[in-house]
Amino acid sequence: MKLRMLAVGQKMPAWVTAGYDEYAHRMPPDCRLELTEIPLGQRSKSQPVERAMAAEADKLLAAVGERDRLIALDVTGKSWRTEQLATQLAEWRQDGRDVCFAIGGPDGLARSVLDRAERRWSLSALTLPHPLVRIVLAEQLYRAWSILANHPYHRA
Repeated sequence: MKLRMLAVGQKMPAWVTAGYDEYAHRMPPDCRLELTEIPLGQRSKSQPVERAMAAEADKLLAAVGERDRLIALDVTGKSWRTEQLATQLAEWRQDGRDVCFAIGGPDGLARSVLDRAERRWSLSALTLPHPLVRIVLAEQLYRAWSILANHPYHRA
């Protein structure tokens, strides 16, 4: 099984790349984490934001395989405790399908992505900047794996 992070935005600051890489490299080969960056839709005063979001959505959905499970990161989604995420990760591994996590750009995810998603997951009731979400998501996936592997990283 692969965990695929589909994130709108490219050319992240070095601290974002370093934070993501730190946790992605810790994941074991049978549960590896991959990042696919989706170009930010063109935004301008003359075009509605929805047009840019629709372009992002088209590229996000094109990156999702037909059998892939899609989880949308959305502030209105359901929040999970870390132990619940570990349970989800165990179930996903049993299922065998790849899991894609969609992270929207500065305006979030278009309705078409939310509609395609099997679940909407909120990392926080706070609105987090989309670059930071990459790091938080990677760390939480690693933490969930560490619980399943009885690794001492998680000490709750």
